[in-house]
Amino acid sequence: MRVVLSSLVLSLLLLLSLFSPRVQAHFQLLIPSADIVATDESPRIELKMIFTHPVEGGPHMDMGHPQLFGVMVRGKRQDLSSSLQEMKIPATPGGPLVRAWRAEYLLRRPGDHLFYLIPQPYFEPAEGKFIQQITKVVINAFGAEEGWDKPVGLKAEIIPLTRPYGLWAGNTFRGLVLIDGKPAPNIEVEVEFLNNRGLTPPAEPFITQVIKTDAQGIFSYSIPWAGWWAFSALGEGGELDHNGKKYPLELDAVIWIRAYPLPQGVK
Repeated sequence: MRVVLSSLVLSLLLLLSLFSPRVQAHFQLLIPSADIVATDESPRIELKMIFTHPVEGGPHMDMGHPQLFGVMVRGKRQDLSSSLQEMKIPATPGGPLVRAWRAEYLLRRPGDHLFYLIPQPYFEPAEGKFIQQITKVVINAFGAEEGWDKPVGLKAEIIPLTRPYGLWAGNTFRGLVLIDGKPAPNIEVEVEFLNNRGLTPPAEPFITQVIKTDAQGIFSYSIPWAGWWAFSALGEGGELDHNGKKYPLELDAVIWIRAYPLPQGVK
């Protein structure tokens, strides 16, 4: 009788696992119109900010007004929050509209521009927690390669150990994860690419790649093909209140990098 009951329980658990919704990885987009701007190119860039699932192309989640949007150039930070412009985009094709954001910026000085975004915490009912993804992207302006490896001083931040621009497909990217200014050892780092070519992963594990930081808080990942790639280090940020109840805050450090196709004739 116990054997029969155990078999029934196992079968029920299997069925539940088959029909349970998969928890999707969330990624905060901070995508510029260019990551390298030469002296003979237009200095005006556009940055788009969408909270979504990059590989699957959605669904997009509603973004409240960001807590902070800024840039650091040569060690000096500038608040750009007043430049934010709200966008309305469909959560799914034909679905309800949700908020996203965009901004324009005029590059005036040579050097690396570290753009950063601190969004409002997002409550995810399916996971019973808040998610806040503090996100960075680096733009190199006018040939001066200076500043890309400097910390902005964010609560959650990835410091590049590989220059985060001028990358070929196949290059290995390394980063140091800091949570509250300290290295974050042995935590998961999720990796996804911005799927604007309609690629279909062969199975769910291919949607979000997962790596871990080492004992020093460092991770590495070899970029398989060209495009925009995001690294999201999953940290902890305490608790937040929602409807009179405390929920954990997942505090993530995110960075976007762009890899370029190999030149023709190179394999």
